[in-house]
Amino acid sequence: MAKTLTARPDQAATPSRRKPVSKKPNGQWKIDGKTPLNANEEFKLADDGLHVRERIIDTYSKEGFDAIDSDDLHGRFRWWGLYTQRKQGIDGGRTATLSPEELEDKYFMLRVRIDSGQLTTEQTRVIGEISRDFARDTADVTDRQNVQLHWVQVEDVPEIWRRLAEVNLDTTEACGDVSRVILGSPLAGIAADELIDPTPVIHDIKEKYIGDPAFSNLPRKFKTCFTGHPSQDVVHEINDIAFVGVTHPDLGVGYDLWVGGGLSTNAKLAERLGVFVTQDQAVEVWKGVISIFRDYGYRRLRNKARLKFLVADWGVEKFRQVLEQEYLGYALPDGPAPETPTVTGDHVGVHAQKDGKFYIGLTPTVGRISGSQLIDLAHLVEKYGSTRLRTTPYQKLVVLDIEKDDVEPFIAEAEKLGFYARPSVFRRSTIACTGIEYCKLAIVATKSTAERVIDNLEERLADVADQLPERLTLHINGCPNSCARIQTADIGLKGQIITTEDGRQVPGFQVHLGGGLADYQNDAAGTLGRTVRGLKVEADLLEDYLERLIRAYLAERADASLSFARWAMEADEQQLV
Repeated sequence: MAKTLTARPDQAATPSRRKPVSKKPNGQWKIDGKTPLNANEEFKLADDGLHVRERIIDTYSKEGFDAIDSDDLHGRFRWWGLYTQRKQGIDGGRTATLSPEELEDKYFMLRVRIDSGQLTTEQTRVIGEISRDFARDTADVTDRQNVQLHWVQVEDVPEIWRRLAEVNLDTTEACGDVSRVILGSPLAGIAADELIDPTPVIHDIKEKYIGDPAFSNLPRKFKTCFTGHPSQDVVHEINDIAFVGVTHPDLGVGYDLWVGGGLSTNAKLAERLGVFVTQDQAVEVWKGVISIFRDYGYRRLRNKARLKFLVADWGVEKFRQVLEQEYLGYALPDGPAPETPTVTGDHVGVHAQKDGKFYIGLTPTVGRISGSQLIDLAHLVEKYGSTRLRTTPYQKLVVLDIEKDDVEPFIAEAEKLGFYARPSVFRRSTIACTGIEYCKLAIVATKSTAERVIDNLEERLADVADQLPERLTLHINGCPNSCARIQTADIGLKGQIITTEDGRQVPGFQVHLGGGLADYQNDAAGTLGRTVRGLKVEADLLEDYLERLIRAYLAERADASLSFARWAMEADEQQLV
């Protein structure tokens, strides 16, 4: 039974001896009205970000970069997956000292939205051709199941959109203060041990609400994920809203609902609402939660505008009450928590489908590939009789529907293209954000650093390869914003400029250790990694530090079953430097 809503914290009486509560409004539409309280809210209220599409097609693509209005360029373009990329040759030490206009080039990163990560070979080929023709053959598979292209010019955007639309792809709300791409289990509909297939729900949300002006002005971005697979393969703990497949003892199979996750500079793991959501209710519940964010989310300060801050202030009990009473009109039943996964959710390697065929998880090194590789991969998949593949939240690709006798020949040919089904633990478990190569926020190089480190660790630690765990996650981020999820990795590296003992300013990393999300290697709950005071590593010396750290883990762990994350969380600081 739903309970009466409690008073808001800012309505409570303040004892005379306490410091007065701030009277500043938070920009919550249902409480404070829609008067914009900062420049971002002003441009969003002045003109919906969705409207810039027509200006791109009719004006900017014809008149060129210099004709673009500033609010469109630095704001509304994001609603269509476009960010200006970093000007080449600006070192990381200047990132915080230059304005966005000084940092940006006249080229764009373009994000292709791939909800649930589901692609056909035709779609994959078209993305590759767009990359080849308009993006200098760049293509990054992201940890949000998107593909990002670089070096895109505004003059070419209408043709890119036309080609994408021909194969039912788009860039709608791929960025911006909107509902971003919806993560979905890469094994949806194919895994024998799947509890529930969320594909129909994801499709309905995409068709009904992505591009809907009712939800195109949120306080900030809104990240969604669904999985019905026991591996919980969509990093649900760090999304604004997550639906995780569970079996209710009385009501059957449905979803456990989580809200309020997010990393960046103020990391928070999502919290369970404790409710059970059926497949039929999932779209309505999603709409209810995003509506709460739209109506009650904090808009005054950008660094407090994510849903996680509202959830933290309200608590899950109040959040559930508001959802049920104001937005659903009915109470949701209590539900069970998901079981701890017993297998990893990156899906690398060869695995049986429920129909007797096989899916093969492929590792492109830290997601960095080219359009030409995508074209070649599409041809290869078709050569072996399949037309389906999936992207994953781990910068991986999963090819579906391979016959048993074709598995080994396919793997051999895929490896020649740069896609590894049986990679080393380092190649498998390392992810990296875009980094200083293209990102205006970045301070250090990430992709190239990761590739170098992987190659060196494979060689340096070859003598102990058989002692290493199946996965040892290394996440490398170019700035504090944690696009590469550094706080949830065994080893997370946050890029920054550091001062060496001899006083030099050089690219380096702050080290986070022992993080992880709920999986077969860790406890049932996700854990944010620890930092060791003063532990920073020069980028050029990263391999030395990582080799020393990993050898210490292998030598000092109590037994072979102890995960790196548990060891790192329990180790003395001197063991970690």
